[in-house]
Amino acid sequence: MKAGSQSNRTARQRLARKEAKQAFAQELRHRRLRDNAFAGAAGALVLALAVALQVFWFSSNPTAGDLAALKQEAQAGEAASAIPDPSLAAGKTITGTLVLNGAEVGVELDGTDAPQAAAVFKSLADSSFFDGKECHRLTTGEPMGVLQCGSRDGTGAGDPAYQWGPVENSPADGSYPAGTIAVARGATGDSHGTQFFIAYKDSVITQETGGYTIMGKVTSGLEVLEAIAADGVADGSRDGRPSTPVTIDSFTLK
Repeated sequence: MKAGSQSNRTARQRLARKEAKQAFAQELRHRRLRDNAFAGAAGALVLALAVALQVFWFSSNPTAGDLAALKQEAQAGEAASAIPDPSLAAGKTITGTLVLNGAEVGVELDGTDAPQAAAVFKSLADSSFFDGKECHRLTTGEPMGVLQCGSRDGTGAGDPAYQWGPVENSPADGSYPAGTIAVARGATGDSHGTQFFIAYKDSVITQETGGYTIMGKVTSGLEVLEAIAADGVADGSRDGRPSTPVTIDSFTLK
């Protein structure tokens, strides 16, 4: 082999190695640039996502008023779903006992003429809702004499989260004979709640706003209510808290 050929071949090999090193170095630079770009984009994406989440969180963070409204709506929804269907009492005669201050009053609810009311009060009684509740109102004037019970807190306040309707079996002439058990309500026919009243004497109640549902009657023990009424109203008026505190010991229906 000639010396000149050997020299040329060596030169070409060196050049090839140099070009290979340069190509490898360039590839490394491309990779670093690509990796940096990806990392930057990923970082930007994470930052953007964090900002977006922060904006979403704060923009959707409710105020105390919003939370109260949402809670009330939820309670109303739960209460509405808790109202028993009138079919549960339709066509039935439901009997039971109301115990006031240890004295028994026999009662009967009319599921034929007042199925919704009968179903509601049977459900409330079955859950022991009335046990320990006070009868907060007594009227002794003419033409109405009733004892009203069933307020959740014993003050006579209604429960806005538990309302139902409509008015059933309301007498056109406003006559509520002694022993009548009727449902108290608010201003409208769909504002019944957990309160009821018992007429201890023949009473006439205005029907101007739609009347009141007669859901049943006293079958025994009317004298218990008459004795409570005889003690009068606590402040000496004809409409207010009874002089003798009245507590529902139990209310059972079957």
